[in-house]
Amino acid sequence: MSRLERLASAAEAPLLVTSAINVRYLTGLESSNAAVLVEPGAATLYTDFRYAEAAAALDVVPVVETGRYLVQELSVLLAGRRLAFEGEHLSFADHARLAAAGIELVATYGAVEGLRAVKDAGELEAIRRAAALADAVFEELSAERFTGRSERELAWHVERRFRELGAESVSFGVVVASGPNGALPHAHPGDRRIAAGELVVVDAGCVVDGYCSDCTRTYATGELSPELADAYATCLAAQLEGLAAVRPGSTGAEADAAARDVIAAAGLGERFGHGLGHGVGLAVHERPTLRPESADVLEPGNVVTVEPGIYLPGAGGVRIEDLVVVTDSGCERLTRTAKEPALVE
Repeated sequence: MSRLERLASAAEAPLLVTSAINVRYLTGLESSNAAVLVEPGAATLYTDFRYAEAAAALDVVPVVETGRYLVQELSVLLAGRRLAFEGEHLSFADHARLAAAGIELVATYGAVEGLRAVKDAGELEAIRRAAALADAVFEELSAERFTGRSERELAWHVERRFRELGAESVSFGVVVASGPNGALPHAHPGDRRIAAGELVVVDAGCVVDGYCSDCTRTYATGELSPELADAYATCLAAQLEGLAAVRPGSTGAEADAAARDVIAAAGLGERFGHGLGHGVGLAVHERPTLRPESADVLEPGNVVTVEPGIYLPGAGGVRIEDLVVVTDSGCERLTRTAKEPALVE
């Protein structure tokens, strides 16, 4: 059964999909202005002149070419119907436009995202290749000189290498956070020069055939203080426990707790303030989630990150992240570069 057929079979009403990434998942069309109407036995793709030829070439569903203001066109074409819509993606203004045309709108949440959470063989192959490129870049990075270089310079080096090795793009802005900046989980690389005797967090990934990878390694530029060395050892122990807890039937909260308990037992629980991980696919953050409040139940085909972190204001931070796929009995690591403290110059 195709993705469109599975979506239609579960829908209580014809579903108007307007999220660009969900349209791509269902039809293959990469567009900034498209929607697909999914109903039992039929689907129609709507887009404007700029994408109409590419949409037709996909030969997946019938294509209706619209004007540039897609929602205005849909309000005419679908007037008077009862439609489900993506409550997480349709703007208030567009909802009002459709409702004014007499369209009865019923909110749905996560219908397509639920399908996207379980990857098929083709998706897993693309993610594996993206993860392999991440491994290659991180392996090279361990031989690079860090000290004396700015965070921004090192981040550009990482991005350039992804491109040179064949990636379409990076999957998010490369994070290079050195010294005290490592205590900021989403630090932006700046002009700070990397010094000796500190930790450097590098978080990066790339896109291959539309699918993302995500990996973090933390490097040591020489001998560390006992505080930083202990934080690294604790974070690594927590990450290994988190990996062991990722298996079919576990909830996101249970996997998170397995890692979080290790950090809490070391007296650093307050220094781990984000979730253990998140799904990765066409988007670098998608379902399922691994965090304290997550009720998501893991199943084979889920691809998630496992990335505990410890953040010590004024001193530094450590985060260790692997990308894994849930299997029938546990999980398989897709990122395989070494995780012991990587000593660099």
